[in-house]
Amino acid sequence: MQRHAPLRPLWICTADALPWPCGRARLDLVAEYAGERVIAVDLAELFREAMADLTRICPEPPDPIGTYQRFLGWVKTTPRA
Repeated sequence: MQRHAPLRPLWICTADALPWPCGRARLDLVAEYAGERVIAVDLAELFREAMADLTRICPEPPDPIGTYQRFLGWVKTTPRA
């Protein structure tokens, strides 16, 4: 089974080519962090890195709200383990 990791600087999933974090990556992250709130801190750093990468490589800057939702918006709705 291939790991659902980000392919940088595109920030797509290496396993399914969906925008990372894809659904499976989110499930894996929740399991890895076991409900700890530190997941949001780590994802906030990845959000920052993704915004920088995507701004640098894309002709149009990424939508900050959409990118926030992609990286962090789902975390608060995830049940704690």
